[in-house]
Amino acid sequence: MDFGVVLQTNPPAARTVQLAKLAEAHGFNHVWTFDSHLLWEEPYVIHSAILAETNRVTVGPFVTNPATRDWTVTASVFATLNEMYGNRTICGIGRGDSAVRVTNGKPVTMSELRASIHVIRELANSRPVEYNGATIQFPWSHGSKLDVWVAAYGPLALKLTGEVGDGFILQLADLDVAAWMIKTVRHAAANVGRDPDSIAFCVAAPMYIGDDWQHMRDQCRWFGGMVGNHVADIVAKYGHHADESGVPAELIDYIEGRVGYDYNTHGKADNDHVDFVPDEIVDRFCILGTAEEHIAKLEKLRALGVTQFAGYLQHDNKEETLRVYGETVIPALSEHVVAKR
Repeated sequence: MDFGVVLQTNPPAARTVQLAKLAEAHGFNHVWTFDSHLLWEEPYVIHSAILAETNRVTVGPFVTNPATRDWTVTASVFATLNEMYGNRTICGIGRGDSAVRVTNGKPVTMSELRASIHVIRELANSRPVEYNGATIQFPWSHGSKLDVWVAAYGPLALKLTGEVGDGFILQLADLDVAAWMIKTVRHAAANVGRDPDSIAFCVAAPMYIGDDWQHMRDQCRWFGGMVGNHVADIVAKYGHHADESGVPAELIDYIEGRVGYDYNTHGKADNDHVDFVPDEIVDRFCILGTAEEHIAKLEKLRALGVTQFAGYLQHDNKEETLRVYGETVIPALSEHVVAKR
């Protein structure tokens, strides 16, 4: 299993760069950042600084969207960073959440998402692409490589991911939900003649090393609120009955007490309007506890087909969590891989 870390680009930017360097030192291979240009600092500027001060990690947004950023500009950013620092970038993309909702916008359609993935990937891989009736290509880009991983929850988005994504990003670590979603993506890939094993499967969730369960839950409860935004969209489309969409009941039932959401505290431990998220959901969606408890859950996720775990660090125990992962969790998962060969 591969490991990534997910950071918010809060000022000072030097702190984000510092945490990225620390993650690399502890054995993480990916550094992801939020992408919401009003709520936090511009990620791509900070990505350049991270790449300049690290040697190995792959860096990208978690996740960008096709609505607030021109597709060709997004592709140009990745191709430029690859030229400057080697092919060490990756693109996580979705229909749009916080970046579009804070401007009263709406997530893009599935067809727009599909088209944007194609344009971004072709251009950022130094290839020509049809765009707005013209064939375009970066004349200065040679040998750039970029994978595009798609963040999805609902049935249609999961189908699209299996059909066109280089990877699938699932932002929760619930075992039952992960099993259903991975199966759905793999089935969609097989239906269009793709090899399901060619798709990376990334589960992302808050990771907190500790033993005070109430404190850990309170620090990570914001995550259930964030996931609830996407679940609310599914409910709006299919209703509250899981069997109408195939979506597991575990993903739908808990948002019945949701009354609203303030994006000004999006993804923050001090989010003051996520009381509707019960402890059970926090425990299921996140990875909390001792190193041994983290390893046990990660082993179960890997058995489901997860190839990367990306841990959110929006809490008060960042350095210690990175240290324990570097010294205990990551080596344990690596040793188990070697033992099974």
